[in-house]
Amino acid sequence: MTRTLIIMVKAPQVGHVKTRLGRDIGRIPATWWYRHQVARTLRRLRDPRWRIVLAVAPDTAVGAGWWPLDLDRAPQRSGDLGERMRRQLAAVRGPAVLIGSDIPDISRAHIIRAFDALGWADAVFGPAEDGGYWLVGLRGTRAMPPAFLRNVRWSAPETLADSLASLDGLRPSLIDTLRDVDTGADLNAFRHDGTGVA
Repeated sequence: MTRTLIIMVKAPQVGHVKTRLGRDIGRIPATWWYRHQVARTLRRLRDPRWRIVLAVAPDTAVGAGWWPLDLDRAPQRSGDLGERMRRQLAAVRGPAVLIGSDIPDISRAHIIRAFDALGWADAVFGPAEDGGYWLVGLRGTRAMPPAFLRNVRWSAPETLADSLASLDGLRPSLIDTLRDVDTGADLNAFRHDGTGVA
């Protein structure tokens, strides 16, 4: 059965992407960082063991030249983050994991661990240090609970806990804890931890 990796991406337009980071370091540097981070993520995560789908915002950017021509693309459409993620996961058959595009430490090994976890778990999450998560996945979407990713407090310390509560009895697995980059402090943490990835 085909495994699918969905990557949420935004058109790298000044003032429309990484706005919190832009408030800290400037809108143009934040956009530059995001554009290069997306390219780095796509290079790192290409693998014949899964199909990559780019979930693009805004919808009008689906056909833009920023995205590699050989990757499938789908519009994110409207709704809160939970609704947009539900829609992307529901659109594919078989095991699927979904990630953001602002996680400098992400590697193929993390994606492999997520798919491996779906060999026994119904759902998988990759926790983030701020109480959210950088990855969510399902073994299959036919059994997606009606409440899945609904009534979640997004961008809050309770985001992961709320999302786990929305599983309604499905068996979850948690994999590695990683950091995403939302603010200048996040970016500085990567620059000073010796990885040099950001």
